[in-house]
Amino acid sequence: MRDAVIVDAVRTPVGKGKPGGALSGIHPVDLSAHVLQGLAQRNGLDPVMVDDVIWGCVNQIGEQSGGVGRYSVLAAGWPESVPGLTIDRQCGSSQQAVHQAAAGVIAGQYDIAVAGGVEIMSRVPMGSNRANGQFGSPFGPLVAERYDDYRFNQGIGAEMIADEFGLTREELDQHALDSHARAARAIDEGRFKGQIAPVVVTGVDGSTRVFDTDEGVRRGGTLEAMRTLKTPFKENGVVSAGNASQISDGSAALLITTSEIAERNGWTPIARFHTGVVVGADPISMLKGPIPATAKVLERSGLSIGDIGAYEINEAFASVSLGWQRQTGAEYELMNPNGGAIALGHPLGGSGARLMTTLVHHMKDNGIRYGLQSMCEGGGMANATILELL
Repeated sequence: MRDAVIVDAVRTPVGKGKPGGALSGIHPVDLSAHVLQGLAQRNGLDPVMVDDVIWGCVNQIGEQSGGVGRYSVLAAGWPESVPGLTIDRQCGSSQQAVHQAAAGVIAGQYDIAVAGGVEIMSRVPMGSNRANGQFGSPFGPLVAERYDDYRFNQGIGAEMIADEFGLTREELDQHALDSHARAARAIDEGRFKGQIAPVVVTGVDGSTRVFDTDEGVRRGGTLEAMRTLKTPFKENGVVSAGNASQISDGSAALLITTSEIAERNGWTPIARFHTGVVVGADPISMLKGPIPATAKVLERSGLSIGDIGAYEINEAFASVSLGWQRQTGAEYELMNPNGGAIALGHPLGGSGARLMTTLVHHMKDNGIRYGLQSMCEGGGMANATILELL
């Protein structure tokens, strides 16, 4: 029986997704190439051995169109014989990329695969691939006919989840402050150093510097300051910019193969791909998918929520991760222990791989046997993955 193991995982620091953000001057393909090169160099990987590069990206338009996975391979200087695939499962795109790479390795279609993703939201804005002009709406009349409440707005969905679980504004704001505090502590203690591939960036004045620390983490926040932020999705609501994920730039990549092939190449894998699932969920509230995805992945794995020593649940909005925690009964301190997307940022197509990179290194550093990752996805879906430390 073939297995799938993660040999290594690497990411860029996450930059603010706006003009002037640390990574805003870099083409998405070139940033992807940076983590591919870093992954190869860290592991003595001859790229000619890679059977496929599976790359997540959400807004596939402009600089992220035309198969960013393939062009990233070429930009990295890898042999032309190495193919590249670009996939879109919304925010879970690069987590899905890991699932597909692992499945291909287990099935014998691949011996060595690389999975990851990218999003440069400062250069390709969120929603820019959803043209409503001459190209029409992406939803279509049959979807509109099926769902009378035809909004498909994630912010409204986040408000609906807060209502369902009885989450208050103060609880969501405190969760956001906790995310920033945990991320700041992880940075100060050097927890991310082993997973980050620093990037040389050029400023507007032409000067260069090494960018090696996630840019979105804020220190010293207070509940009083958080209360002053508007709730744009609902009058007197609970969801604000302060308790939602940040618009970000970033990329991450993971090296996946079998235990036998890893040993043959002198690699010591970090973790085994234990179980992976994907589910569909209500597309109006849209963001509750991690709850049924977690139930499904636990059932298939034969594990319980108490067997898991660390959870990475994407903080698209504080109500999503906090609602998940309330429903599953997971220990709050074990969820996003190094901060989540509210603090570190959410570079859409790169986020799944970023979360998994952070998860596997956290498991390794702390001797945690099982880790679980899940994230909500546009249209009402979610992936869930369980990893086992080796």
